[in-house]
Amino acid sequence: MHDTIRSVMFMKFFVETLGCKVNAYESEYIKEKFLEEGFSLAHELKEADVVVINTCTVTNQADAKSRKMIRHARREAPGACLIVCGCSAENHKEKLIDLDIDILIGNKDKSKIVLLAASFLQNKQKFVKFYDLRNTTFEDMQIHNFEGHTRGFVKIQDGCNNFCAYCIIPFMRGNIRSKDFDVAVSEVNCLVNNGYKEIVLTGIHTGSYGDGLDYDLTDLIREISKNPRLERIRISSIEITELDDKFIGELKINEKICSHFHVPLQSGADHVLKLMNRKYDIAGYKRMVENIRSVRENVSITTDLIVGFPEESDDDFQETLVNLRDIGFSKIHTFPYSLRDGTKAATLKQVGDLQKKQRVKEVLALSDELEHAYYEKFIGQRVRILVEDGVSGFTDNYIKVVLDKKCDSNTLVDVVIESVTSDNCVNGHVL
Repeated sequence: MHDTIRSVMFMKFFVETLGCKVNAYESEYIKEKFLEEGFSLAHELKEADVVVINTCTVTNQADAKSRKMIRHARREAPGACLIVCGCSAENHKEKLIDLDIDILIGNKDKSKIVLLAASFLQNKQKFVKFYDLRNTTFEDMQIHNFEGHTRGFVKIQDGCNNFCAYCIIPFMRGNIRSKDFDVAVSEVNCLVNNGYKEIVLTGIHTGSYGDGLDYDLTDLIREISKNPRLERIRISSIEITELDDKFIGELKINEKICSHFHVPLQSGADHVLKLMNRKYDIAGYKRMVENIRSVRENVSITTDLIVGFPEESDDDFQETLVNLRDIGFSKIHTFPYSLRDGTKAATLKQVGDLQKKQRVKEVLALSDELEHAYYEKFIGQRVRILVEDGVSGFTDNYIKVVLDKKCDSNTLVDVVIESVTSDNCVNGHVL
């Protein structure tokens, strides 16, 4: 491998990432591998000898953005080795063949991209390969840094077995699979020893970590918490069905777990949840949120919500608004339903675009109101933030605080929350 790569050393590469935190992690791994093998990072597309585009297919807009980026890359770097990977590649491989792509893969073999690039640069032979991702193993990747971030992300899981009616991702990412426990612990400790005070555990379905094995997410959290230099453990997203008694018990005693959980709701109406093939009802969701708040009083609960799902009636939407307020989210990430071919929801009666647009507007207004009310509770309180850019940072419950004086990045400082502006900007006085 190294002999192949040495012959193309000192060439430049460029990586473009679309979509989720898992893609961001995988792209960071790809960057590390290029740098380790002697390539240098191109600051502009036109400088690159190799261009990697890690695509997203979560919505039609994501697909369109991915295709646009592919065409742009080919125009800007006509002589470069163009590599396209990720979910949109997995979903639309036949449509992408004609876009003058040199290496086309999906969500497997990303760890081999540097070798594939080196091979192409030598022999100019195009390469296309895809796998059956419903029957595959975890593709191991480990990173040592996360460039431009004060938080270190660790991908511990891949795939999803839920098959929600609106979602194509189980087909694009494959079956649930997990990073080896000891490998995950080693990667976390490496990042912490390299200066990262906060670790974000991420995956396509993070809470399913260890499914079918003799360990789970709580076991991993307990183990990495033993590192005295690790200050915070954050979970990128977790399903309400995975917040079990074992996890709640750990949350009660482990202060390193951040007081912020992003727990997708998707709809606040039981009728729509059933159509979506979600695995809970509103009453169960509310009970679990109450359990979390019973051990973390000021915890921030944020969520994802799809509005205008097929067959969502006006009554369903009004029920959703009532339940959103009752649950008291601190932020609601809202998306209009986007039809995905190949999903069950695509066969149902669709809601009109104008209705979807109006419903999004109403939920966003409610989200702003709930967010402002949540932030105001902390006025006058002393909090600790992790400084990100010298002038702002985040509390453990994910409130972004603008500082009244400059502080060193990647340091923890104590701040008193002084005010919340009308646009939900939180200002703090550094102690």
